Amino acid sequence: MPEISFDNTKTAFEYKSDRELERAKFLFSTMGKDWVLRMGLKMTPWALKWGLPIRGIIRNTIFNQFVGGETLEETAAVAEKLGQFNVDIILDYGVEGKEGEANFDHARDVFINSIRYAASHSHIPFMSVKLTGYARFGLLEKLHAASSYHDIIQGKLPLYAISEREKQEWERVVQRIDQICESAKKNHIGVLIDAEETWIQDPIDALTTQMMQKHNQETAVVYNTAQLYRKDRLQFIKDSNSWASQNHFKLGMKLVRGAYMDKERERASTFNYPSPIHETKEDTDRDFNEALNYCISPSNDIYIVVGTHNEYSNMYATELMNQYGIPFQSRQVHFSQLYGMSDNITFNLAKAGCFVSKYLPFGPIADVIPYLMRRAQENASVSGQTGRELLLIRQELQRRQKDK
Repeated sequence: MPEISFDNTKTAFEYKSDRELERAKFLFSTMGKDWVLRMGLKMTPWALKWGLPIRGIIRNTIFNQFVGGETLEETAAVAEKLGQFNVDIILDYGVEGKEGEANFDHARDVFINSIRYAASHSHIPFMSVKLTGYARFGLLEKLHAASSYHDIIQGKLPLYAISEREKQEWERVVQRIDQICESAKKNHIGVLIDAEETWIQDPIDALTTQMMQKHNQETAVVYNTAQLYRKDRLQFIKDSNSWASQNHFKLGMKLVRGAYMDKERERASTFNYPSPIHETKEDTDRDFNEALNYCISPSNDIYIVVGTHNEYSNMYATELMNQYGIPFQSRQVHFSQLYGMSDNITFNLAKAGCFVSKYLPFGPIADVIPYLMRRAQENASVSGQTGRELLLIRQELQRRQKDK
């Protein structure tokens, strides 16, 4: 198998023009300044709310860097461009935070339309979905509070703990997600169900297990997500796989480190319960890499998406594939990074022949602002992330200048 180097900037940025690289350099330089980031996070939602003319600035900077477009049709150009370098995309309708039955039904319809659209393109193998786009947060919270770990592993929910009206509401949630999964199965598109806050996660896990039992009989259509910064997720993966083996369906699992660390620790402190999050990054890294070893082992027959920007973990996954004799082209191991970040990982994995994609949100600028704010915060909070992106971009610009 070919050697992989995440320091190869020529491969990493071959798809970008000099102008695009200069624009990315400016953006990451700006995001690296704490005072600019703090001001942007406070002022952007306010400016949009009051109709100030900043949409053009947002579109030409952070939106173009991290989002595929405002419509499905706009994502086609990105998919075609990345596809030329054997990089697929995972589509995500980036609209968040809208509740109400009409909004939930609309989100379902958009998602199913997106699945049909993905099926017409050769470089869109997956769609990503957040259950809070289809279910009321308070309902998920109430179901979570009454759930038990053993039942969740088996896809069972404590419906006795909610009212008759809420049971009907939950039935509509199940129906929406089932319709999405049915459409995905019919169109040969995978559905990645995102993990969310720990205090609503149990019903998400239970419903995802129900969908896997129904739709993952022959291959993995539906994938759950394990946030390995949680102390219990490594065991959760193992228990989920045992249940899948006993009930003869394929376990699909996306592995990530986690996205709500500060919020999780703050809530645990406020309500005086033990934090569900590892105390150190080293503990998270250990569990993530142990999860890789467990999931990639052929004896466990798990379909996984390696969703990380950590260079060591991505390299470790390829080493495990070599160790177990799994070809890089295997559809059971998929690598993915966010669009606009870690191109050195994505494109060098793709060049080596790995099954790899960019996670590509789309949606109206005003509606994807929450997603963009998280990307900005993530780059600031991950140690050295912005600096690493900037260093690689500068190295590539210097390399191109020497070649001229």
